[in-house]
Amino acid sequence: MKALSDLFSTDYGLMSIVGICMMLIGITAFGIVVRKKMNQPPREPEA
Repeated sequence: MKALSDLFSTDYGLMSIVGICMMLIGITAFGIVVRKKMNQPPREPEA
């Protein structure tokens, strides 16, 4: 429980939470963009 209390009560713990949240948001946004790109029909090559 000491680790959990350090996570939510110290500056390095709060920065860790912020970093983890930012990574999860970035991974989710990347997945959404890739899924949208994969569902688009292929474009004709420009000559």
